[in-house]
Amino acid sequence: MPAKERRRGGGRYPSTAAMELTTNLGPETVPGEFWGEHTSPVARALLSSAVQCFARKGFHATTTRDITAVVGLSPGSLYVHFASKEAVLFHIARTGHERALAALAAQHDDGDPRRHVRRLVAGHVSWHARHHTVARVCQYELAALEPAHFDEVLRLRQQFSATVQAAVERGVREGVFDVPDVDRAVRAILSLGIDLVRWYRLDGADSPEALGESYAELAARMLGAPSPGGDPLG
Repeated sequence: MPAKERRRGGGRYPSTAAMELTTNLGPETVPGEFWGEHTSPVARALLSSAVQCFARKGFHATTTRDITAVVGLSPGSLYVHFASKEAVLFHIARTGHERALAALAAQHDDGDPRRHVRRLVAGHVSWHARHHTVARVCQYELAALEPAHFDEVLRLRQQFSATVQAAVERGVREGVFDVPDVDRAVRAILSLGIDLVRWYRLDGADSPEALGESYAELAARMLGAPSPGGDPLG
C-alpha cells in the first residue's frame, strides 16, 4: 500500500486529520523529566522547544533555526543530538504515545467493566488535557514521519484501542454495556481524549481531572451504562 494511503489509516485508534487548531496554546510547558533520564539536558531543551514550534507552526513550516533559537543554540547544533528534524518529531511522537499509554495502563481494574471503562476514559482524557501541546503534535504531525517510524508509533496507537476494546467487550459479554457496534464505540470513546488537544487550555474553565470525569460519564452513556447517582472513579 502506498505510504500516503497507509498513513491515512491507523487501526481503530483515530488517525490524524486536518482540523482547525487554536493558535493560543496557553501556559503548558514540557518538564524535562518527560523525555526520560537518559536524554541529555540539551536534547531535552531541544525537544521541548520543538514541541512548541511544531504545535504552533506545524512540522513542515518549522525550521531547525526556529527550534534551536529558543534555547540559544545555532541551527547546526540540533544535529549533534538528532539525525534530522524528522528524528526530533519521532522522538516526541514515540515518547508522547508511550507516556499516554502508561497512563492508560495504570488505571485500576477491580473487575467491574463499567468502573474500569470510566477509569480508562478519565485517565486517557486527563492525560491528553494535561499534556495537550505534546499530544497535539502526536496527533496532527504523524504524516511527516518516515515509514518505519510511523509504523512504530502506529503499533503504540493500536495498544490504546486494544486496551479499551477488551474492557468494552467484557462489559458487553457480562451484560453491563448495550452497544450494537463495539468497534465504533471504541473509536468514539478514544476520540473524546484526542479532540480536546485542538482547543484545551490549562488555564481554562475545566481542570484535566474534571474534564476526565465528565468525559468518563459521557462514555458510560454512549455504552448504555450511565452511572446511577454518580459512580466514583476511585
